[in-house]
Amino acid sequence: MNASRRGRDNGLVRPYVVTGGRSAPSRNHFDHVTLVISRPDMPHTSLNPEQRGVLELCLPGALSVAEIGGHLGLPVSVLRILLADLMESGHITTRAPIPSAQQHDRQLLEAVLSGLRRL
Repeated sequence: MNASRRGRDNGLVRPYVVTGGRSAPSRNHFDHVTLVISRPDMPHTSLNPEQRGVLELCLPGALSVAEIGGHLGLPVSVLRILLADLMESGHITTRAPIPSAQQHDRQLLEAVLSGLRRL
């Protein structure tokens, strides 16, 4: 077996091991932009290294699923399975990202400003 073949095989086995052979999350589904927040009061003793990595990344504040995957070098499909496990065990909470503010009608805002100036 040549060197390039060995490196490729290692990459195929690792996600399988990290997820325990599962190919889909148990019940929780996460978007790329879902924000993940770590709960520091939970014990980390029963977690695997990848799960601990997720928790350490999210301790300072919320990170999106895509950001966590980028920092840890994990495919999002694998990360979603890890996040579902962490959610079920109570180690993380999630929330949807804050939506962008809607643009208001400029004429309406100018009319309000004009009315306030007349007061």
